[in-house]
Formats: sequence, structure tokens, C-alpha cells
Amino acid sequence: MFKKLVPVTKDAHKAFKMKPLVDFKFAGNIHLASLMAHEFVRAASVYPIVFVEDGSDGFRPVALMGLVPEQNLFIDDDGNWNASYIPAIIRRYPFALAKLGDGDQYTVCLDEESSLFAKKGDGKPLFDKDGEPTEVIDNVKKYLTELQQMDVFTKDFCSFLKEQNMFTLLNMRVVDDEQLKTITGCYVVNEERLNNLSDKAFLDVKQKNFLPAIYAHLLSLSQVERLSVRKREKLAQASLATDKSSMH
Repeated sequence: MFKKLVPVTKDAHKAFKMKPLVDFKFAGNIHLASLMAHEFVRAASVYPIVFVEDGSDGFRPVALMGLVPEQNLFIDDDGNWNASYIPAIIRRYPFALAKLGDGDQYTVCLDEESSLFAKKGDGKPLFDKDGEPTEVIDNVKKYLTELQQMDVFTKDFCSFLKEQNMFTLLNMRVVDDEQLKTITGCYVVNEERLNNLSDKAFLDVKQKNFLPAIYAHLLSLSQVERLSVRKREKLAQASLATDKSSMH
């Protein structure tokens, strides 16, 4: 998604203007999007939410947006995102936070090669004529800081599930290109283990406010079949467009 991520500086980016985020072609080849636990309830009505291994012993939640790598079934040829909810990690583009050294300090970065930036024409400037950050930068800092705080909660959520041995490999087959395929490399919460938690452990889940995210995740798994339907619809539309062009 990012091509050239660099720290935002007055000297390098004083002429940059931000265009509205309406064209999502930059995410057209992304089939997994990291999610924060806070997003699960809204995302569950659109995407299957699963967990993937993150590093040597961790897990992170993701929205499954395609059945195979480099396939996002929610973006059309015009760059429109056809869903009621867009993951926050996508909406933050073309900005991101980067850690400074080993401490807890972060700096705001941007993708210098993003088509969302312009030096001429329409757009909201990142810096005013005096070289001071505008509302654009202020809002970006606020948004990225909120995401960072949500990320801490989400990591705690995943760590707790792992400690309770709640993860199990997803065992699901879907029809893709008229072939039966098995989704691999994804983990889900094991419902049986959830139901068999001790009263103390279950109370812990409740007090940590993890229950809404767990139930939203489990409900979201029914969306896997909808991905297959989306894939078939996109293939049918592409075939129809090819037929029409060949007739002219």
C-alpha cells in the first residue's frame, strides 16, 4: 500500500496538498486489512474477521477482503469501495505512525508517492503560508494517536486469547473459480473452548470488555460465503464487459 513512507517535515512537504480520499485503487491488491478490536462490531456485517500469526508467537485480527492474495473484492474498476464499512487502517492512508528508536515516541509519516497528494490545484494544504501545520496535520495526528491506543487494547485482546488457548485453525472450504478451495493460514476463536472457560476466566473476559469483539468475530465468519458470491459477481461483470466491447 505504501510506496515511499517518510516523516512529515515542513521543508519537504510545505507545498503538499491533500485530496479527498475517494479513490481506493491503492488498496486494490490487498486481501487482508488489520483491524482493531473496536472495529469488530461494525466490520462483522461486511467482512469475515479472522486472526493471522504476527511474529514468532503473536496473533493479530484482520478483515478478509479476498479469497486469494492480491485480490480485494470490495473495490471496483473506478476505485470505489463497495461496502458500508472501510477498515480504519485503510482510511488512515496516506499517513502512518513510525516508531522513533526504542522508546515510546512516534512520528507522523506520509507516502510521498501517493496520488492523494498534489502540489498544484485542488486540495487542503498540510502547512500554511507561515510553515505551520494546518488542521489536516492536526486531524491526522489525532486519528493516528487514537488508532495507536486502540492497537494497545487489541494486542492485549489477542494475547489474552492466546494465553487461554482460544485460537484454532479455520477449517472452511469455499467455491472459487468453480473450484473448491480451503482457506489456509487463518485462525478463529474456538467456540467450544469459549463455552468451557471457567467462571473466573469468563468473568475476566467480561471485565476486560472482550466479549463484544469475540461474539462479533464469531458472527462475522458467515461472511466467508459472501466473498465467494462477490467473486462470482465480479467475474460475471468482467465477462459481460468483455462481451460488450467485442460487439463494438
